Amino acid sequence: MTLKEIIKNKYFKFGLALTIYILWVVWIKNFWFFLGIPIIIDLHLTKFVNWTFWKKPDEPKKNAIVEWVDALIFAVIAATLIRMFLIEAYTIPTSSMEKTLLVGDYLFVSKVSYGPKLPNTPISFPFAHHTLPLTKNKKSYVEWIKRPYKRIAGFGEVKRNDIVVFNFPAGDTVVLEMQEQDYYAIMRNYADELKRRDIQYGNPIKSFEVYEATARDYIWDQFNITVRPFDKRENYIKRCVAVPGDSLRIIHGQVYINGDEQPHFEEMQYDYYVKTNGKQINSKYFERLDIAVDDRRFIASSSLYELPLTSENVDNLKNFPAVSSVSKYENTNINIANISIFPFSSDYPWTEDNFGPLYVPQKGVTVDLNKVNLPLYKRIIETYEGNKLEVKGADIYINGEISTSYTFKMDYYFMMGDNRHNSADSRYWGFVPEDHVVGKAVFIWLSLDKDKSFLSKIRWNRMFSLIH
Repeated sequence: MTLKEIIKNKYFKFGLALTIYILWVVWIKNFWFFLGIPIIIDLHLTKFVNWTFWKKPDEPKKNAIVEWVDALIFAVIAATLIRMFLIEAYTIPTSSMEKTLLVGDYLFVSKVSYGPKLPNTPISFPFAHHTLPLTKNKKSYVEWIKRPYKRIAGFGEVKRNDIVVFNFPAGDTVVLEMQEQDYYAIMRNYADELKRRDIQYGNPIKSFEVYEATARDYIWDQFNITVRPFDKRENYIKRCVAVPGDSLRIIHGQVYINGDEQPHFEEMQYDYYVKTNGKQINSKYFERLDIAVDDRRFIASSSLYELPLTSENVDNLKNFPAVSSVSKYENTNINIANISIFPFSSDYPWTEDNFGPLYVPQKGVTVDLNKVNLPLYKRIIETYEGNKLEVKGADIYINGEISTSYTFKMDYYFMMGDNRHNSADSRYWGFVPEDHVVGKAVFIWLSLDKDKSFLSKIRWNRMFSLIH
């Protein structure tokens, strides 16, 4: 028997399909799927059931419509499995990772790098994340079936400095009219506005919790709100700067992990003030420096630019004839801490440039718990790990019992964008739980510059490049 005859033999096809199926069941560790083996046997050998129900038994094999339906069904199933277990396409929508990743980069995210997550809401429209195509707010999934978090075996774990795609932790609640904004940030900002009004009009000042409750009621009354399961929350992409068990601190914008400086990545950016002699810098020069149009902020009255710059571009601008000085921006306004900076408490007067020290929780580790450090771990205890948390006087109650310590059930990560002053990251909303991790960004297959047109839009030098 020739190799061609062996490949066409129904028993060979059956053996190959059965082997692949068994390996897949063992991989996902859900042995209920072994009940699917009789279907494979019938498809290849016994043929008692007409599994291709859209075909008539006596229909000619070359019917074009039937072949089209066959191809479409196979393509949808194959693409769904590839997207679920192997790789998923992703587009960079914002500048938070520049210049490492640019707006308009199209990349592939590896699910097997850390192990694919099995869907928590498995019934959903193919290829849609959380909203049906051609609609603004219609959910692409139903929650009739909900499954607990489960991650199957992968090639490794999240490491420091990996570029990771994850479900946005603060995206559990979404204001549909303002989906690009963090619901909790909207609520805190409105609560702060209410407090400022009371100060302005000489009214009695209430606790911030009271203002937050009022703000929450107003937002739910005035807008359309939806709640999403964690596998359907918006996808974010950032660099993992701290892994479980690390201690993180940021001093004057420099990240320290366990007391050591984080390496300075070549394409990392900070905001700078660029003072000129009164003249504006030619847009062609900005193009040569790859500074996007949206990033060029010029204050004519002060002859001052505010620009996100890499170290290389800082040196280039310092040597530009019209530039008189270049100075790095640093936020020292600690008054915004309880509004904008995690953990949103006046006990932690941090900014995005001076932050921490902060312990990144590790599964199985127990920490002392008190009212001072509770803001750091409150969302973990209550939201991510599903406990009932109450504070009564000086005591903290977890699931009805007084607690002076807490043991973490999951690993957590601290993520930051490489565009350090233009990234909504862990400094603004906290830790990323392990069950929110989607995969590792590995490969750019296309890159389009929105500031250019036609073929000049294509960044040829970025195509088919690995991500570091």
